[in-house]
Amino acid sequence: MKKAVGFIGLGIMGKPMAKNLLKAGFPLVVHSRSKGSVEDLVKEGALAALSPKDVAERTDVIITMLPDSPEVRDVILGMNGVIHGIKPDSILIDMSSINPLVTIEIAKALKEKGGRMLDAPVSGGEAGAIQGTLAIMVGGDEKEFDECIDIFEAMGKTIVRVGDIGAGGFTKLVNQIIVALNIAAVGEAFTLGVKAGLDPQIIYNAIRGGLAGSHVLDAKAPKIFERNFKPGFKIRLHHKDLNNALSTGRDLGVPLPLTRIIQQIITSLMAEGRAEEDHSAIATYFEQIAKVEITPRN
Repeated sequence: MKKAVGFIGLGIMGKPMAKNLLKAGFPLVVHSRSKGSVEDLVKEGALAALSPKDVAERTDVIITMLPDSPEVRDVILGMNGVIHGIKPDSILIDMSSINPLVTIEIAKALKEKGGRMLDAPVSGGEAGAIQGTLAIMVGGDEKEFDECIDIFEAMGKTIVRVGDIGAGGFTKLVNQIIVALNIAAVGEAFTLGVKAGLDPQIIYNAIRGGLAGSHVLDAKAPKIFERNFKPGFKIRLHHKDLNNALSTGRDLGVPLPLTRIIQQIITSLMAEGRAEEDHSAIATYFEQIAKVEITPRN
């Protein structure tokens, strides 16, 4: 019999992830600030909970998918939080992208109540969440990882235990630095090509099979060409992730000069009111400077 799973946070990523758990046959209890998302999941067979505490009291595994550290801390440790309803030996899986040091703090608090924890941030954006093909980076004890592998398999394709609690978060910071710098490189390079009179679609066709090719290029170049900045992963969320990376770099004594540069670029886009756009819009920063647009000719 499958474990009863609770899911807290039904946003762009959380809602399709929860739907995939339902499709896989997991009994699901959901809670979110968005009543509409809760109602949609209830129509598909989930049960609604009144609070995070209520979710914890009714399930064996609780998943949180929330914007940042303050929200995760509040949902888990705050009034009517998960910690007040968690049962001995229940497992909390935080799949949010937050500061790993906060993750370690929460895990210690849950342990005092008899609860266990994994941190398991994801990569793959909205498309990966919908298709169930997310890359999932898991931190925590191997025993808990093994217990939850069927849950992860319902939501992701690449599932790797990367170390002890907090390791998932550290790995996600590595991922987010690489993704941000890749998008910036695509924007800067294609701006040069367009300014030189080339068609960006032809550039893309020419380079995608070589060393410059990447999943980021394949996922984001078409969005840039089509001017489709509907969010799969919002600029403001990438800004948050890079803030966490820079903060962690300071704590660990690791200089991150390129990360700081791309963070300033993202900050300028947010100042223009573009925080809710997809992070592929990072490329438009370079377009604005060069006074060109990365669009195919036909």
